[in-house]
Amino acid sequence: MIKIGDYNTLEIIRETEQGLYLADEEGNEVLLPNRYVPEAFKIWEKLEVFVYLDNEERPVAVTDKPHIKVGEFAVLRCSQVSDYGAFLDWGLLKELFCPFKEQAFKMKRGGWYLVYCYVDEKTGRLAASSKTNHFLSNKELTVQQFDEVDIIVSHPSDIGMNVIVNNIHSGLIFKDDIFQDLSIGDRLKGMVKKVRPDNKLDISLGQIGYRNIEPNAEAIMHELEDNGGYLNLTDKSDPETIKEVLQMSKKNFKKAVGSLYKQRLIEIKDDGIYLV
Repeated sequence: MIKIGDYNTLEIIRETEQGLYLADEEGNEVLLPNRYVPEAFKIWEKLEVFVYLDNEERPVAVTDKPHIKVGEFAVLRCSQVSDYGAFLDWGLLKELFCPFKEQAFKMKRGGWYLVYCYVDEKTGRLAASSKTNHFLSNKELTVQQFDEVDIIVSHPSDIGMNVIVNNIHSGLIFKDDIFQDLSIGDRLKGMVKKVRPDNKLDISLGQIGYRNIEPNAEAIMHELEDNGGYLNLTDKSDPETIKEVLQMSKKNFKKAVGSLYKQRLIEIKDDGIYLV
């Protein structure tokens, strides 16, 4: 089956005046117009092409590489606005349409917008939506605490910056964890700092978590996890007790606890340490 809005590896089956006809293993055919035909080619040779719908809504193959494909997010420029919606430059001859109903904010010519590319179920046409949250779900998470993730900066909020996590989940970087300028559409590496009971994801930029902190802090995190998230130790605990439980000095204990607290991985109370 030829995938619309995606890359396909197809065989050249015949040459015509209009261009080359390509086919998949099931015999489905699509035209590669003359403007995209390579200078040298052989019948039955395979080509990687992008397939989308032309102005007459017919599948057509091209060798151009668009800025986005179905199921992806990208920042695109609005080239024009019509009575029905906006047209976005995605690197192909025919522009990508974003209907008004799929615009989080009314698009303006020349503006740049983070959008998701999808296939309209009613028409079978490719379209874009800037209502990106509609295409994200945290109902069944595929990540856990301390996992490294790919993030796309989505939009700011009063408490931080919303991000897209691994192209499928939504997350939030709190203001206190932002130490660099972020722009909508930026693609970065992050870490899952915390998974909340309602499956909301706290994200941190760069490396965080006990796997990337000093060994003493890692030991404390392991001890907390092994004891139900609680450790009956504080900065007032006897040095011998700390040494017996954690095999470290009180000085190193206090340093490690301070590091974990700054990263909001633990909560310190009068009766001990709690895993957040």
